[in-house]
Amino acid sequence: MKVDLLIRNGRVIDPSQNLNGHYDLAIREGRIVGLYEKGKTTDDYGMNLESKETIDAEGYLVTPGLIDLHAHVFPTKTLLGVAADRVGVEQGVTTVVDAGSVGLWSFDAFLEEAVYPSATRVLAFLNISGDGLCTGGGELADMSRLTPREAAALIREQPIVRGIKARMSSSVVKQNGIHPLLVAKEAAREAGVPMMVHIGNAPPKLTEILLLLDRGDIVTHAFHGKKGGMFDERGELIPEAQDALDRGVLLDIGHGEASFSFQTLRHALVQGITPHVISTDVHRRNIEGPVHSLTLTLTKFLAMSYSLDDVIAASTLAPARILGLENEIGTLKVGACADVSILQIKKEPTILTDSEQESLETKERVVAYQVITSGKVLTCK
Repeated sequence: MKVDLLIRNGRVIDPSQNLNGHYDLAIREGRIVGLYEKGKTTDDYGMNLESKETIDAEGYLVTPGLIDLHAHVFPTKTLLGVAADRVGVEQGVTTVVDAGSVGLWSFDAFLEEAVYPSATRVLAFLNISGDGLCTGGGELADMSRLTPREAAALIREQPIVRGIKARMSSSVVKQNGIHPLLVAKEAAREAGVPMMVHIGNAPPKLTEILLLLDRGDIVTHAFHGKKGGMFDERGELIPEAQDALDRGVLLDIGHGEASFSFQTLRHALVQGITPHVISTDVHRRNIEGPVHSLTLTLTKFLAMSYSLDDVIAASTLAPARILGLENEIGTLKVGACADVSILQIKKEPTILTDSEQESLETKERVVAYQVITSGKVLTCK
């Protein structure tokens, strides 16, 4: 069999297939066509594969293309946005999901400026406000600017929109309390997609928010260090959060400049609570620190004693499932889109900082080397 690309000798970690070992990966016409035990690259007829291009991944990790479920990549229309490729393929990430930068009224501009020109696959959680973040913060302060029916209709027309985003903190909703979330939930249910909810400072209270969430909805910034979060003053999970977890509500990191705490994560670890998704909330104000990249965010979890398999699952398989694309991305199964990340665990002392300015030192970090996106090989910066 002739293939376009053969990635040989790498340590393949693919949680979608429970794989962690040395395999060779074959790609043709932008699809994965074979995954073979190391050195046994023969087709079904016993013939050796012929490849136009070969990558020797000895000493590297080969994973499904990393997925950042929470980023902001609408740079020309919002104050926070960064270019998708800067936080995508240049950093070892093949798919980024813009989490609420874009609303209904700026969607065409988002396609032209963020989606079409990018080598990175760009998807979106549509802001329930028609303004998105294009007029700054406080987009949910005016209920007349929420667009539930139109948002649901757009989702049915545009496959890149995978859910609804609502930022439920006091600085965003102003005097409207929980009401914008009720509208967002209506739109998500009508469209049959999950809702991502940003949590921060009350009001509304987190206990009110959690009661409205269904199986498959996502709480982002779930491990922030602010008062009124998922854990009480004693560091114990609040009952409403446990009820939400029991219903199938999902927890996302959404690191950000003010939304991830090592101490909160320690409380979670003691109680056996693991984030479902590791994402960055990367944007213009945090890309130079404390976030930097998805790979550095993954490094923080390795430093906190999470296993490599779990960290890769939380940045590939888990977000792919949320997006309803687990047969296309977040997997190295035969037939899937050939999105691949080639990573290195580099032995190098590194200082890691959370959003509360707590630092810890690790002796190794995750570094992006190359990505393959729809079969095209790109070198990371």
